[in-house]
Amino acid sequence: MRVLVVEDQAELADSVGRMLRREGMAVDVVYDGEQALERTGSVGYDVVVLDRDIPVVHGDDVCRRLSARRDPVRVLMLTASGTVADRVEGLNLGADDYLPKPFAYAELIARVRAMGRRSQPAVPPVLRHDDLCLDPAQRVATRGGVRLPLTPKEFAVLEHLLAARPRAVSTEELLEQVWDEAADPFTTTVKATINRLRAKLGEPPLIQTVPRSGYQI
Repeated sequence: MRVLVVEDQAELADSVGRMLRREGMAVDVVYDGEQALERTGSVGYDVVVLDRDIPVVHGDDVCRRLSARRDPVRVLMLTASGTVADRVEGLNLGADDYLPKPFAYAELIARVRAMGRRSQPAVPPVLRHDDLCLDPAQRVATRGGVRLPLTPKEFAVLEHLLAARPRAVSTEELLEQVWDEAADPFTTTVKATINRLRAKLGEPPLIQTVPRSGYQI
């Protein structure tokens, strides 16, 4: 899942970004509305976590413009005001969900995950292939009934490959959907992660390299 966090309080923005990355999401962080519009114009995000009161371009205007573009991205609006009138106004601007501050990180994670599922083609709640089972909600992957000790990035790559079956997934797609803007497209980070995954998945091998196409389960 690719997420953009838009929040002018840098400490909070960076904290939310770190927390979502720990959940295996690819997260970019910006601090004003102008940057948000630039990023959403060039990157296909699944969810935008948007603070309402941000500088340069107000959060309301960002939300309106995203809605006017008919952009498929889902918007979770954050605000310091949690009155019913404010929630209704935010939803009428085009937001898909509304979360007042202060919020619990667990609730924010759950809402972002739910919105991300709605922004993507429907997939089963539990992904299976042969003796491999992956539960995105519980963040658990097993093979032959044995839990796999996957890092968040390894889990996210495996989830993306399983959800895409039987289609092959390119390195570029994995970089866009699993990593964030800090990822260098010229590094071997995807190949290295795939190699670690193969080692942890064991035998017989599940991840195949498809020449000129990428990787496939």
